[in-house]
Amino acid sequence: MEKFIKLHGIAAPMPLVNIDTDMIIPKIFLKSIQRSGFGKNLFDEMRFNRDGSEIADFVLNKPQYRKAEILIAGDNFGCGSSREHAPWAIADFGIRCIVSTSFADIFFNNSFKNGILPIVLPQEQVDLLMKDAEKGENARMTVDLEAQEITTSDGEVIAFEVDAFKKHCLLNGLDDIGLTMEKAEAIDAFEAQAEAARPWA
Repeated sequence: MEKFIKLHGIAAPMPLVNIDTDMIIPKIFLKSIQRSGFGKNLFDEMRFNRDGSEIADFVLNKPQYRKAEILIAGDNFGCGSSREHAPWAIADFGIRCIVSTSFADIFFNNSFKNGILPIVLPQEQVDLLMKDAEKGENARMTVDLEAQEITTSDGEVIAFEVDAFKKHCLLNGLDDIGLTMEKAEAIDAFEAQAEAARPWA
């Protein structure tokens, strides 16, 4: 998993509330267990017409937001069914950070495991970031995980909270497999001892 230390990029404003996982990645695309390849179908029903043409006024189809790496979202982001494909699609598109007033619990935890930083802030601070994001591609924000700060395009700094363990995992690029591999020597030693003690097993 890619490390998340500091991100400086374009923020896209998406003020819709209750964006659920089926809106993020419709169930018709859940045909693979590979983590890649879902970005092209992110927000598919909002991004594309039935003939495959783009819906011009959807935020991620606008030229200034096509390379957005930060999403400023409405309340209760990631609600609905607990599909891990949702953070896979977001990460594959290139979005590394989502800011909202609240997230669905399963989506929130799955995001950290897939290299995405979900940040919870009070409504007034989300509103401030939403307004800043509306300025377009020249208004880039900086998300500093180590310092736990977001800096707007105007230089205003907003502090955020993050669980210490989840922060450690993101800073070091550790998903569940990576965490296990950190203990590889201890696991190998245990297995060697177990084999010596019970060679018949």
